[in-house]
Amino acid sequence: MNDLFKKREPQAPLADALRPRDLSELVGQEHLLGEGKPLRLAFEARKPHSMILWGPPGSGKTTLARLMAQAFDAQFIAISAVFSGVKEIRDAVQRAELVLQQSGRHTILFVDEVHRFNKAQQDAFLPYVERGLITFVGATTENPSFEVNSALLSRAAVYVLGPLSDEELATLFERARERALGGLRFVPAAKQLLIGYADGDARRLLNMLEQVKTAADRASQEEIGEDFVKSVLTQALRRFDKGGDAFYDQISALHKSVRGSSPDAALYWMCRMLDGGADPLYIGRRLIRMAVEDVGLADPRALRVALDAAETYERLGSPEGELALVEAVLYLAIAPKSNATYMAYNDARELVRNDKSRPVPEHLRNAPTRLMKELGYGRDYRYAHDEPDAYAAGEDYFPDGMDSVTFYRPTDRGLEAKIAEKLAHLRELDAKAGKK
Repeated sequence: MNDLFKKREPQAPLADALRPRDLSELVGQEHLLGEGKPLRLAFEARKPHSMILWGPPGSGKTTLARLMAQAFDAQFIAISAVFSGVKEIRDAVQRAELVLQQSGRHTILFVDEVHRFNKAQQDAFLPYVERGLITFVGATTENPSFEVNSALLSRAAVYVLGPLSDEELATLFERARERALGGLRFVPAAKQLLIGYADGDARRLLNMLEQVKTAADRASQEEIGEDFVKSVLTQALRRFDKGGDAFYDQISALHKSVRGSSPDAALYWMCRMLDGGADPLYIGRRLIRMAVEDVGLADPRALRVALDAAETYERLGSPEGELALVEAVLYLAIAPKSNATYMAYNDARELVRNDKSRPVPEHLRNAPTRLMKELGYGRDYRYAHDEPDAYAAGEDYFPDGMDSVTFYRPTDRGLEAKIAEKLAHLRELDAKAGKK
């Protein structure tokens, strides 16, 4: 009777049960953990530092963070940006403070899917990282340059993890078979099939092995062949996680089909993603990116079409809202293409990153007070609307002493052809006014 009400702990998934207990058991990431490599040196020096681990699912990000805490005798606190907010961050900080006061132990705070935190949530870590109260370890499948605040990024080293090779997955396969699969035998072709399906993802491989083991037990099967693997995994393989390699391959194919002006291929890849379980709103966000990156000012309406499609899906849901996404992907595919905006931004950002901080010229400064006016702020500024054609020919808007730079180079496609004509005309006016 007591057993009936006894609390039962859930059985750990195979991926968790086989998680490495020390660095020697970790498979993969030799470029970071091999002799003389950066993370190996950090482990050997026993000097933790804040970092961002960027890599695909199943590459060992969580495992690395846990092993760091173990190696440095630190408290390990893990939170997920999917389920957490500022409250959970504060709770983690309070636990770190308590452990430091009571035992002198440091805390490694692991934040999974850190890119899902907004700016305010990411900023909440900064004072505790700067104080040294916590060593921050963030894990992300997204490019941290775009998804992590620059303030947090500047305080953390970024390490790029790669998918596991087939040889590394084979090592993991044999370890799982020996330790957890009860002597189950696999014909070589079935083993290679599972490794191929895993596609570099250790967690995916172990999850599939667990599914195969469960099915084999039910069927009293001791040897696993190709057909058995396919029958067990066929349905599951049509789905993919947001961070899976198949996901990124397919979104890449969709983006390139739009860029290549192939509406039919673009529609095919979008339907493949929807059928695979992709979030339609994620596709909508990527369409917005395509509109600004690959269509740009050649057809400014493309951005509005993409935004409207995403908003329509939010209002209607599935399946009606998906038609709006279809309309947007077809429009983007057939629209004139220009990456001039994208290239101009990259060039300008690169120059600013490498150039010194130049002061704003006095004639371009605002002068809301008498003192500012006396200092010459705004003096000699030419109000464009008072000039012929509302253009102050010959005026220079760059910092003093800096040569004019051309970042934006419009193409001869779509609206940009007219933009190019206008810019050429304005440069002629500048030349007549004596501007170099």
